[in-house]
Amino acid sequence: MRLAELFTTASIPAIGLRPRDDELDLFGMTHQGRVRAENQDHFLLATVHPQVLIHGTSLPDAESLPLHGERLATILLVADGVGGGVAGGEASRLATESVTRYVASTLRCYHTTGSGGGQDREFLQALHGAALEAHDRVRGDAADRHAGDLTATTLTLGLIVWPWLYVVQVGDSRCYYFVNGTLRQVSRDQTVAQDLVEQGLLSTTEAVASPFSNVLSSAIGGDTALPVVTRMNVGTPGGVVLVCSDGLTRHVSDAEIAQRLMSMQSAEQACRGLVDLALERGGRDNITVVVGRAVRKR
Repeated sequence: MRLAELFTTASIPAIGLRPRDDELDLFGMTHQGRVRAENQDHFLLATVHPQVLIHGTSLPDAESLPLHGERLATILLVADGVGGGVAGGEASRLATESVTRYVASTLRCYHTTGSGGGQDREFLQALHGAALEAHDRVRGDAADRHAGDLTATTLTLGLIVWPWLYVVQVGDSRCYYFVNGTLRQVSRDQTVAQDLVEQGLLSTTEAVASPFSNVLSSAIGGDTALPVVTRMNVGTPGGVVLVCSDGLTRHVSDAEIAQRLMSMQSAEQACRGLVDLALERGGRDNITVVVGRAVRKR
């Protein structure tokens, strides 16, 4: 597959200053739900910084040195273990750990983002490679520990390198961007139902009720993993990034998510409110929600 088919880009005019570390409002939570026997979801919220590790010095006050550099990136990640797998929870954990290690190892790429040309393409390719490395790790674990039985997971990574949001998508966990009263789904559901919609064989309404809506056409550790990397500008003040598993979206509509984000007081309040709403409506699956925004203090 050509690179042009792997990467999509959307642009919104960027205004506003880069948020400081103390202006970030981040929260994530996961809930088993009311039906599932175990929680196979995992999430990760993190910021990436350069760091100085002192291995020896004669300075008397070395601890007062600026050892922690300015934030390079913010990570919002959700992995939803495939329920029919032998160890979906283990697959989502391995994928989360693998991608996090890979992202941390590509620090040099963060300084080239947004520059366009070959350097930015190198970063996009690195993110695509991170998903494939997670896929290989989950597949290897299945072969080594589960006699080759399927262990699979979705993977949705939102990586913010100001003012760009990079989304790495495999499966049907979603990434949304909310700004100026409008909610946009940045990711694309990799399901058989969505494939049929795009082929003109199902309407969007029919897809929601279709049994194929829960059948993944791409998954980390599955028979096919087709990572897609999307880049969009999120520099507009007041924007909110939300990443979630389908345990939320099977109960809560996009309009309701937008309404909650419109009135949110904090990332924690938004997450808890959305999870509670999904639970009130049955909570038939594990529910995971991660929210990030900047609250200006200047």
